[in-house]
Amino acid sequence: MAAQRHRRGLDARGHIEREGSLALVPYAFRPLVAAARERLLDVFGSRLDGAYLYGSIPRGTARVGRSDLDLLLSLRDEPTGADRADARALEAALDEEFTEIDGVGTLLFSRARLLSDLERHDLGWFVACLCTPLLGEDLAGRLPRYRPDALLARETNGDLALLLPRWRERIAAAADTDEARRPLVRSMSRHLVRTGFTLVMPRWNGWTSDLGEMAGAFGAYYPERAADMRGAAVRGHEPTGDPAVLHSYAYELGPWLAGEYARVHGIKTPRP
Repeated sequence: MAAQRHRRGLDARGHIEREGSLALVPYAFRPLVAAARERLLDVFGSRLDGAYLYGSIPRGTARVGRSDLDLLLSLRDEPTGADRADARALEAALDEEFTEIDGVGTLLFSRARLLSDLERHDLGWFVACLCTPLLGEDLAGRLPRYRPDALLARETNGDLALLLPRWRERIAAAADTDEARRPLVRSMSRHLVRTGFTLVMPRWNGWTSDLGEMAGAFGAYYPERAADMRGAAVRGHEPTGDPAVLHSYAYELGPWLAGEYARVHGIKTPRP
C-alpha cells in the first residue's frame, strides 16, 4: 500500500511534474548552454522550430568532464540528411571546445511528429515532462498532462524486444576493446534501468530520472532481479568494457525484461 501512496515526481493531482530548468544548469555548464543556443540559431536558422535540453545538465546533476550535453530539436519539416549532418558537425565542435562535457547527442524530429497522436505518449511526453525549453515555442503547452500509468509505460518502453536484435548487431560489430565497448555498456545499461523502472512505474506511482532510484523501485517488485538492475544502474554512470556484461544484456536480462514488459503492459504501438 505504501507504494500506491508514493507521490515522488508528481503534482497534487497526480500528474508527472516537468523536471529540469535553465535555472538548475550548473555554473560550469552555462557557457556551453549559451554557445549551444547561439550556434543552433546560426546553423539551423528558419528550419528550427524549437530546441530543448534534457538529461543531467538541466536537472542540475551533471558532472564536469563526465556528463554529456543532450539536445532535442523540433524542426519545421521532417529532418533531412543535411539536417543530421549539420547536427553532427555542431556536436563535434561543441565537444571539442568545451572540456566540461564528454560528448554531445542531438535528437531531431519534426514539429508535426512531436505533436502527433501516435507520439502523444512517447515523444510528446518526453518533450512535456523531460525536456527544458531552450529556443522557440514550448510544445508542452500543446500537449496533455501525463500520469505514470500503464499506457505511458507501454508507449515509452514497450519496444525492447524490437531493439534487442539491433543491440546484438552493435555488440558484434564493436571492436574487441574496452574503449569500444564502454559506450555500449553505458547506453544499454541506462536503457535497461529505465525500462525496468517504467515496468513498475504504475505500481510505484511516481516518477524519477535517477538511475539508482529507478533500480531501487524496480527491485522492490522484482527482488530476484534487483541485483542485476542495481549493477546496470552503476554501469550507467561508470561503464566497464566487459564483454560478459553486454552478452548478459543482449541474451539474458534484456530478453527476460522484454518478455515481462509485454506480459504486463503489452507491446508499443508500431511505428511506420
